[in-house]
Amino acid sequence: MNVLTSPLLDLPGVRHGFFTRRGGVSTGIYESLNVGRGSADEPADVAENRRRAAGHFGLPVTALSTCYQIHSATALTADRPWGDERPQGDSVVTASPGVLCGALAADCAPILIADPEARVVAAAHAGWRGALTGIAEATVAAMTGQGAEPSRMVAVVGPCIGQASYEVGVEFLAAFTAMDAAHERFFARGDTPEKRMFDLPGFVVSRLKAAGVGTAEWIGRDTCAEEDQFFSNRRAFKRGESDFGRLLSAISLD
Repeated sequence: MNVLTSPLLDLPGVRHGFFTRRGGVSTGIYESLNVGRGSADEPADVAENRRRAAGHFGLPVTALSTCYQIHSATALTADRPWGDERPQGDSVVTASPGVLCGALAADCAPILIADPEARVVAAAHAGWRGALTGIAEATVAAMTGQGAEPSRMVAVVGPCIGQASYEVGVEFLAAFTAMDAAHERFFARGDTPEKRMFDLPGFVVSRLKAAGVGTAEWIGRDTCAEEDQFFSNRRAFKRGESDFGRLLSAISLD
């Protein structure tokens, strides 16, 4: 199993990991560590992959708490493991040891956040829509409600689609600049006048910092460009594949 970590989250009492697609049992387009219960993969394979991911933290699979993700700005707080429950939302916040907060992605930006002093952690899923409407800010607010302080928080954006891989139309740019003209700085020129290249991780990091997070950075890995390591929705779409696997990013308190 190949699990990425960030030195920023190497904190006392906190464990984290950005899982790659390696180390599971799924086959075909889902090879091999697909943890997406919403995919068309074999449910038994997904269950085994989730068990292996939780086991990496020394926890049972019932500890792995993930949402039915809806590209929202809804942050949920878990005071106990959810097990098979899948409440709708896009981030999981906890101050309870034994809860493994998880976010699923396959080009969208996973965010892991910790305040080690207050002992509050979170995992969030930020697609472009959730990022624009405030999932980062909602997660920080939910952590603050558990006693965390934004200035003490450390946040890392995990593997996601990078700007060089994320071509969008000018109408996409217009949706962002309608919210704030300054958002134009996250768009570079594309191959034609009608196209732009969007910096999703840069935008998410900016939202975290605007919410007062003391330290925030991207891990620097592009899911669309690195096929051997990551699943990618956009890559699958370009190839006409019917589905794609989902990656897990997770964090817990010892």
